[in-house]
Amino acid sequence: MSKIPVAVVTGQHNFDVPGFQWLLNSMPEIDFYLQDLDNFVSDEGGFNRNYQAVIFYNFHQLVPSANDPRDAKLIQTINQITENGQGLLVLHHAILAFPEWDVWNQIVGIPNRNFEYANDQIVQTDIITQDHPITTGLQGWQMVDEIYDMNDVSRDSNIILTTTHPKSMQFLAWTRQYKNSRVFCYQSGHDNRAFSDMNFRQVISQGLDWLVT
Repeated sequence: MSKIPVAVVTGQHNFDVPGFQWLLNSMPEIDFYLQDLDNFVSDEGGFNRNYQAVIFYNFHQLVPSANDPRDAKLIQTINQITENGQGLLVLHHAILAFPEWDVWNQIVGIPNRNFEYANDQIVQTDIITQDHPITTGLQGWQMVDEIYDMNDVSRDSNIILTTTHPKSMQFLAWTRQYKNSRVFCYQSGHDNRAFSDMNFRQVISQGLDWLVT
């Protein structure tokens, strides 16, 4: 059986590269193509249309301008992959990317993404939607992670994971639809303490399965 091709888009935020790579390597059924946003947008290999899903793990902050050729290509790329119906996993700090860009607001389902953060927190994750494919076989768990205090996602999303941590937004993971694409947003995933957690890995793996189904 051929592996599922998935792009992993990074940039503008440091992260534990070996730990993140070990997370990706734990899913042998998927071929991951790790790249920065500029390379993804430029698509020099002409492969973007073949990805079944795209993981966004970037933190770019400027609003793309249609008057700038590079930004115009980014706008075109996001439009194309969502018209194609390729799945989108928006992970951790990528939820905070492009804070003033309405397109990204619609993708993640939070119009105002002003935030505060807290590192090294013991976070209890609770499953609010037990019958979703992403949560199959999971029970609530704790892990150390970075959390965001910000507005919760709009109610047109399907909430699947929550927390009662006083410094965090209530909703940790949710799904939604943007154009023809399934979208899975997951607030967790700062460093290897999350990457190495078996529950976190199961959420990512089953989330990708759901995106490409």
